[in-house]
Order: sequence, then structure tokens, then C-alpha cells
Amino acid sequence: MVGPRVLGYLGRAMSHEMSAVQQYLTHAGLARLWGLDDVAEHFRREAAEEQEHAERLTNRMLQLGAMPNASQLTPVRAGPSLIELLEADRLLELRAVDLYREAAQYCAQINDAEDRALFHALHDEELSHAREIEAWLDRLRREYAQAWTR
Repeated sequence: MVGPRVLGYLGRAMSHEMSAVQQYLTHAGLARLWGLDDVAEHFRREAAEEQEHAERLTNRMLQLGAMPNASQLTPVRAGPSLIELLEADRLLELRAVDLYREAAQYCAQINDAEDRALFHALHDEELSHAREIEAWLDRLRREYAQAWTR
């Protein structure tokens, strides 16, 4: 039987993933309004990935006899520029990295291999997302700096 702390991590993870879906869809809508259709499509793909994470968490919770409940959604963070949207997304991904690292470590301590594997996989995927966003931010900042030095 899984302990309440693992169920707590699963619930927090579900809330996080649904918050991420909401944020990425909002950012997709803003990008579309700004005429950045390629960026909007990128954000829609990110939302779909986060939705897939939520599905994996839902399936695990159902296996454990728990009902998924993303009851504490984080408010969407946005801004008036693509750089500000990406900075908000980077912070969102880093919060997920921290949550999944903590959850995986706890599961390792209690010898819960199945949930540890789930949290570890999600950690690695979110870390990859954070790195991709950071690289994108670096490119945008360089382009912005070059435009102002001409």
C-alpha cells in the first residue's frame, strides 16, 4: 500500500501539470495575438506534453485507488513580451524539477521503485524543458542585444 506522502506528491504533481497546461495554453493564445504563430504552436505542443504528464499521473493515482484532483492551480504568469513569457515558463519548469526531485528521493528512501521511476522520468523531462527554454531565452537576449548595438 502506498503511503499518504506519496499520494500527496502525486496530488501536487497533478496540480502542477494542470497549472502548466493552463499557462502554456494562455501563452499560446498571447503569441497568436501577437502574430507569432510558430511560437504559439510551440506553446501548444508544450501544453500537450504537460497534459500527457497529467495523464500518466492520473493513471498512477487510479492504480493506487486514489481519485485525481488538481485542486490548487497556480495562477498563470504572463507578460507583455515573449521573453517574459519564457521566463515565467522557465520558473514553472524549475518548480516541477524541484518537486519531482524531492518526490523521487522520498520514494527511493521508502523503497517505492514504481513511483520513484515515475517521478524520476518526469523530473528528467521537465529538466529538459527548462534547459530548452533557457537556450531559447539566451538566443532571444543575444538577438535583442545585437539589435540595440547596431
